[in-house]
Amino acid sequence: MAPKNFSSCINSIWILLFVFGVASAQLTPDFYDKTCPGAFAAIDKVVRAAIANESRMGASLLRLQFHDCFVDGCDGSVLLDDTPTMKGEKTAAPNNNSLRGFDVIDRIKAEVESLCPGVVSCADIVIITARDSVVALGGPYWTVLLGRRDSLIANFSGANTDIPAPTLNLSGLITSFANKGLSASDLVTLNGAHTVGEARCINYRNRIYNETNIDPSYAAPLRAICPITGGDNNLAPLDTETPAVFDNDIYKDMMMEKGLLHSDQQFYNGGSTDSQVEGYSKNPEAFAADFGNAMIKMGNISPLTGTSGQIRLNCRKVN
Repeated sequence: MAPKNFSSCINSIWILLFVFGVASAQLTPDFYDKTCPGAFAAIDKVVRAAIANESRMGASLLRLQFHDCFVDGCDGSVLLDDTPTMKGEKTAAPNNNSLRGFDVIDRIKAEVESLCPGVVSCADIVIITARDSVVALGGPYWTVLLGRRDSLIANFSGANTDIPAPTLNLSGLITSFANKGLSASDLVTLNGAHTVGEARCINYRNRIYNETNIDPSYAAPLRAICPITGGDNNLAPLDTETPAVFDNDIYKDMMMEKGLLHSDQQFYNGGSTDSQVEGYSKNPEAFAADFGNAMIKMGNISPLTGTSGQIRLNCRKVN
């Protein structure tokens, strides 16, 4: 015989499933079709101008989605500035002197606000901007799901703990992504974002001086850029051949032991992800399709919907 509270437990489970389903369903590709139909064109225009001015900006704008979504979900919290009562995420270790593109988001928000005040969230702008940056750099297009609302708070400590460090081994990276509902396959796919952009010396110094699974002819010139001491912010491209083009070259680099970051090379180091790297290195179309799908999946991490949060009028501060 079922326990006395069995039926109430079942009812509670169904209620939770229903609520989750409703929240998830609120993210739709046509969310702004009637309320702000010009938003996409306005965002794309600013993104393309920013990238034309500095090609590296495309990688920086793409990176914002990852750093936002991994801290309490895709809620625009990474954009909030410090206040007297709240420490924002911008100065957390993974972001400080590294994360950039906030001024571009400001310009995008101003453009969108001029079209439809108080309608498009900063959280959704981050998601759309990431997609448009990839397209502008020659990468794939995917249909973004929209309807997120903006967080009222930032999480400095969460940014320090939840964003995986470039020093992690494969097992640590897999665990970090699993904690956000992303698979090992998603991890390898999303790391393909490193086919564009640059990294700071402080993040690759140990690899070029102390690791053995690195091509010596690749490491040598990097040591001229990144000395043993000093030069922490000196930049080197993550992709050896086409750092301003979104393609599959990062996987070819891994196979030649030319991953710039320790974490990059972990995906081709005799482990469980080697075959996926090999596959992507030979099949750019498969990588492109998988990347779009993985970005959509990452964009679904704990969004604020319905009446949660707010639509911030200024992405740097709550209303």
